[in-house]
Amino acid sequence: MALIFKILADADWKKAVSAGVYLGSAVDLADGFIHFSDAAQLRETARRYFSAQHDLLLVVFESADLGDALKWEASRGGALFPHLYCPLDPTLALWSEPLPWRGEQHAFPDSIS
Repeated sequence: MALIFKILADADWKKAVSAGVYLGSAVDLADGFIHFSDAAQLRETARRYFSAQHDLLLVVFESADLGDALKWEASRGGALFPHLYCPLDPTLALWSEPLPWRGEQHAFPDSIS
């Protein structure tokens, strides 16, 4: 099972769940795809793009559930990042959990290695 992760504002996820679709953040919309990270990329993504932000949520997906619209593409340093080229169905989320800011970094769930 290849898990991928989306960090986003809790309020944005609640709206997506209510609407039955997530179209992406402002950055996602500008780039033309929804950004995800794998477990190894997650902490650097949080540090680089979400530092000191509060009210965030970590949402977890099985990559295979997202179908052919999920592409693994080279990004920073040549690492392959998961990018979704279609709207996201929130019911595909395996789980979500708050991602609290703890002064110098976000506190990730123990289940994330």
